[in-house]
Amino acid sequence: MDQVEQLREMIGSAKRIVAFTGAGISTESGIPDFRSPGGIWTRYKPIYFDDFMSSDEMRRESWRRKFATDETMLTAEPNAGHRALARLVERGRMSAIITQNVDGLHQRSGVPESKIVELHGNSTYASCLDCGHRHELDPIRKAFLGSGKLPLCVKCDGIVKTATISFGQAMPEIQMARAQDETMACDLFIVLGSSLVVYPAASFPRIAKRRGARLVIVNREATDQDDDADMVIHAEIGSTMSRAIGVN
Repeated sequence: MDQVEQLREMIGSAKRIVAFTGAGISTESGIPDFRSPGGIWTRYKPIYFDDFMSSDEMRRESWRRKFATDETMLTAEPNAGHRALARLVERGRMSAIITQNVDGLHQRSGVPESKIVELHGNSTYASCLDCGHRHELDPIRKAFLGSGKLPLCVKCDGIVKTATISFGQAMPEIQMARAQDETMACDLFIVLGSSLVVYPAASFPRIAKRRGARLVIVNREATDQDDDADMVIHAEIGSTMSRAIGVN
């Protein structure tokens, strides 16, 4: 029995499955990993949250980068890995997808918002940092590219930012609490495409393991938590999960 067949059996016998996804699941949709050659972090120095809040210049640079790099994310489509997870959610086998990604591809694969826990936010829309009102990106893009106008909230005139978590910005309390609850309640925790180096998010696999869940890591490269896992598969996520779940 090869590893994928073993994973299929683990999925079949589990009562409550949680997935934890990182950049590696979306690179198969053509979205570069932030840390990879050509990724955003290799081209730009990160803009910290305090700088964004205190400087019009930094806010303008942040939006300039956003719209300069948006095309790849906007044209990306969910891949076989996303679709496999969506099928497990649809079947009632997977209680949650905890994700470090901000691309919205889990939603576009058909997973309900209620089943997705976004630890680092979502870059497909913006929100007011004062009142939380959601803003769609198209009007912001048109105004910014047309006249350089920085967005302000239509409800309260507060500062508007993409709905992502920046360096130095506090992690979202509600999402972190949801992730903690789902991690502690599962009996199978599957890591897909995360290098497991960004904390506190990377603490969840170890929490699941300590609580008695079986831990599976599917990632092209080794991680610091491979020794803790019940199974490690160094392979493509889409083909691995498609075979394990029996979908295309």
